[in-house]
Amino acid sequence: PRWVECRKARVLEETLEYSAINCRTHSASIADYGGVGDGKTLNTKAFRAAVGDLSKYADQGGAQLFVPAGRWLTGSFNLTSHFTLFLHKDAVLLASQDISEWPVIDPLPSYGHGRDAPGGRYISLIFGTNLTDVIITGDNGTIDGQGALWWQQFHKKKLKYTRPYLIEIMHSDTVQISGLTLVNSPSWNVHPVYSSNVLVQGITIIAPVTSPNTDGVNPDSCTNTKIEDCYIVSGDDCVAVKSGWDEYGIAYGKPTKQLIIRRLRCISPYSAAIALGSEMSGGIQDVRAEDITAISTESGVRIKTAVGRGGYVKDVYVRRMNLHTMKWVFWMTGNYGSHADKHYDPNALPEIKGINYRDVVAENVSTAGRLEGISNDPFTGICISNVTIGMAKKSKKEPWTCTDVAGVTSTVTPQPCELLPDQGPEKIGMCNFPPENIPIDTVKLQKCSLAKMKYL
Repeated sequence: PRWVECRKARVLEETLEYSAINCRTHSASIADYGGVGDGKTLNTKAFRAAVGDLSKYADQGGAQLFVPAGRWLTGSFNLTSHFTLFLHKDAVLLASQDISEWPVIDPLPSYGHGRDAPGGRYISLIFGTNLTDVIITGDNGTIDGQGALWWQQFHKKKLKYTRPYLIEIMHSDTVQISGLTLVNSPSWNVHPVYSSNVLVQGITIIAPVTSPNTDGVNPDSCTNTKIEDCYIVSGDDCVAVKSGWDEYGIAYGKPTKQLIIRRLRCISPYSAAIALGSEMSGGIQDVRAEDITAISTESGVRIKTAVGRGGYVKDVYVRRMNLHTMKWVFWMTGNYGSHADKHYDPNALPEIKGINYRDVVAENVSTAGRLEGISNDPFTGICISNVTIGMAKKSKKEPWTCTDVAGVTSTVTPQPCELLPDQGPEKIGMCNFPPENIPIDTVKLQKCSLAKMKYL
């Protein structure tokens, strides 16, 4: 073992191994910076000092900050480039309940407004901007947003600013978020925004199913993103794909494209397993979702948009969904509403086209499909094949409702609406899923190690 000089003598206790886009040459523990994991001591200064100090190794092989077993109370802190934050399996980061520990930052430029209130927003618990090569991981350590206080403030309409997220990384390249459990976020859990080459893997997200806006993973104006092997129970969409809101998103013009969502397991009784929108004004293109399991969830893959959004959702490919106890299997909404302000352009119509679903099995379903395009702006190129939907005993009389949509189907039970004519069983293989990988799918992870120290 390597002996490391430090403020206290420490001996090597064990080596932790993990997989990451990049490994680091320097290591430290939050305890080296005065951190105390007793659940009471506030560690905001320790985390900020640690990241600040370790940033000096950015061009010397990078650094990793180890959070040992314990309960680490902290306010918001920012990450740095060529940096890994690693949580031990028995480490819990506890978000501070003191609102003064959460600085207020500007609204996102592609949104123009906060989501909860018109002005700025509280910074996320773990935040980073303009970074390269940043990793947040662990052997399933926990980040607890202690969100109940925020949910109450939201319901009482007492928030001056928009609630914080647990993790937000913006304007960054090469981002990994993996091997963690996130619980009770004040609002969204994981928000990569204006970023590229993003990997979200092996994350468990838990929030009460009645908690407001506790979306799981929300890739927002991102390119080349992979979300896989996640288990999400939440009060909102398990995954919500976004790209800006009305005129602000149109002006910012940064789409989400090249996204793969794989092996997602979702429970969300009031929302979707995967939502595209409703903030999609910068465009969403080339989204692939496969091996999706949802139980007691409102809908499978839902498209949400409205007049005034502009933008587009196109080239969406979904296969192998297994759904149990659903309100809707297929749901597209062209009248979502929820505008940033009154200045949206009523002539900004969204373009929804090339939406492909195949190989879907669902049971105990209330309505098979509710597909509602926009008058004079139909949703086109819808393709649905090889789908078996078992209707619930108390299901709606009409399993499908369709307006302002166009497309084709093959081997779909119950029989779809007339706007989606059946092409016959020989076309069961239509609704293609692209065979070629997106670049993030070819990234090979490295085996990294972290020396866990014991203090004497």
